Amino acid sequence: MMPNLIDKIGDWNPQLLRELKGRLKFFNIAIASVTSLLLQWIVFSYQLQEFPDDNWWLEHWEHLFLTLSVIFVFTLLVVGTYLLINDLAKEEIRGTLNFIRLSPQSEKSILTGKLLGVPSLIYLSILLAVPLHLWAGISAKIAFSYILSYYAILVASCIFFYSAALLLGLFSRSASGLQAGLGSSVVLLFLFITMVLASSDSNTLNNSTAWFRLFNPWDTTNYLFPNLFHLSNSSPLKNWQFFYLPLGTSVVSVVGFHLLNFGLCSYGILQVFKRNFRNPQGSIISKKQSYLLVAFCQLMMWGFTIQTDLNNERWDERVGENLVLLAVYNLVLILSLIVVLSPHRQDVQDWARYRHQGVSSRKNLWQDLIWAEKSPALVAIAVNLTIVTIPWLVWVSLTSVFDANDGQTWLSHDIDRFKVLLAIALSISLMMIYATIAQFILLLKTPKRSLWAIGTLSGATFLPPMILELIGISSSNHPNVWLFSTFPWAAIQYSGVTTIFMALLAELSVLALLNFQLTKRVRLAGESATKALLAGR
Repeated sequence: MMPNLIDKIGDWNPQLLRELKGRLKFFNIAIASVTSLLLQWIVFSYQLQEFPDDNWWLEHWEHLFLTLSVIFVFTLLVVGTYLLINDLAKEEIRGTLNFIRLSPQSEKSILTGKLLGVPSLIYLSILLAVPLHLWAGISAKIAFSYILSYYAILVASCIFFYSAALLLGLFSRSASGLQAGLGSSVVLLFLFITMVLASSDSNTLNNSTAWFRLFNPWDTTNYLFPNLFHLSNSSPLKNWQFFYLPLGTSVVSVVGFHLLNFGLCSYGILQVFKRNFRNPQGSIISKKQSYLLVAFCQLMMWGFTIQTDLNNERWDERVGENLVLLAVYNLVLILSLIVVLSPHRQDVQDWARYRHQGVSSRKNLWQDLIWAEKSPALVAIAVNLTIVTIPWLVWVSLTSVFDANDGQTWLSHDIDRFKVLLAIALSISLMMIYATIAQFILLLKTPKRSLWAIGTLSGATFLPPMILELIGISSSNHPNVWLFSTFPWAAIQYSGVTTIFMALLAELSVLALLNFQLTKRVRLAGESATKALLAGR
């Protein structure tokens, strides 16, 4: 029977068979089993320090169930992440990863084999503890549907974190122990921080950060089992909304939305893995994928921004209070895309040579700039900035906070719609200038161009505001200087419309000059590459 099962596994997924054969040895199985049983005995014994009487057994089983629930989360996510990153790094060091790349298996099959096979001993130890966990939950009179919901969230969390771990291992080139330790430490820190947030009585999810809380299992676990953190208030998910939809009113909607989020994000990671597994030297995501990513991020961030506050504030006032968070999220997102999408020198040369040799229309040129892999990324960045800007324009058009002069919000003090529109235009032009500079750097012949581009963007983004604050040039006293920084929003309250408009014209002039020089350099690169190719012939 066992050989038949192994043969079926091998027929279904050869990579899974390879992983299981390397790990499911008698000694490894014995160690995992003994460790699991010993841990269960320790937890059970600890709960029986004070032997419960007839009225206390329910609480005893509940404590045992919740303790095992927490152990499951930390064991699966932290240890499993370490094993996956470490395994992929070892494959890279031994050179066997290239053999896997050359195998006829699909990327999906390889990823599935890794996800199921590498942490197989961890799965075994957890499965051995599931009967006690179920017994404790049923004895504590916890609804079986809630227990199944917890398992569903746990499985979805594992798929997401494990997929992200494999993607990290695919791009990392450092020592295996270092990168695995770093990855698992980040997961451990994330779990601890989110656990502290979820266990806080002052905890609230009525802001744009609620989306990032979807990636931790604690809020949902606390929602399913209210005594997990012994909070005096009910779970913040009870008042949870998405575009005013009351998600927190039903267990089905809470669990379903978490599973949907994990599923979509895991699917996105799978697409990135499939794209880069055979060709790790290419860009991480395509331009088309970047548009979908930005649109998805805007949907989620704005969905959790626009919800009823405890003080019953209007939706437009909620956006005003979350403006800084939304601006920072999008700043980090756009800067990351500039680095990821901007092609390197050889790719731009290949594209420019193709453009120089071919006879094509202006329409095809724009299609290339929007969709083509090796074309400069400036138009793609502009498209992504447009996607980011659309919700802001809708908010500026519909909000009434600029019409009120009651001083209730900082936006209603000396700021009108036109100023805000100019500030948005300032931010867009500055991001385009950063994208052009990054493309210039990546066209150089110097080594480690990516590091230079990342360092330059980081310095240009964060150093000027920090230096201005350190030397005492505040946005209120010197707004004209701050208009040219990464955060012009801080200065629009203290600047006139004419001053903001002149600053915008100055940035657009710099952007036009930079793009003129970049276009010239790309054209020359295509011409020289064509001449070199013809000379070689």
